[in-house]
Amino acid sequence: QVQLVETGGGLVQAGGSLRLSCAASGRTFSNSVMGWFRQAPGKERDFVAAIRWGGGNTMYKNSVKGRFTISRDNAKNTGYLQMNSLKPEDTAVYFCAGGLLFSDISENYPYWGQGTQVTVSS
Repeated sequence: QVQLVETGGGLVQAGGSLRLSCAASGRTFSNSVMGWFRQAPGKERDFVAAIRWGGGNTMYKNSVKGRFTISRDNAKNTGYLQMNSLKPEDTAVYFCAGGLLFSDISENYPYWGQGTQVTVSS
């Protein structure tokens, strides 16, 4: 089993920044993938970014490219999502997820954190 715990959400004004962290414990693998998804009220869960734990390859949702950066610290078994130039439409509950497929599809991630709220005020 893999346990994921997100921290770092909060309330920020438009144009501000937040950094989300996702600490992984339990059975983790060097070839695993960490993804970030978000879910706004009344909407489906949506892909944000993903990173290969071993090689560091990344991919992003188009609307966050150039504003969000996904990274990981192998020694700490922790992934990060640095979010800059935040917009009100980024408001959502953000979830980190773990799996073995480098994918933007939530069904490919069997492990999920509890989520952290990000609210961007205009």
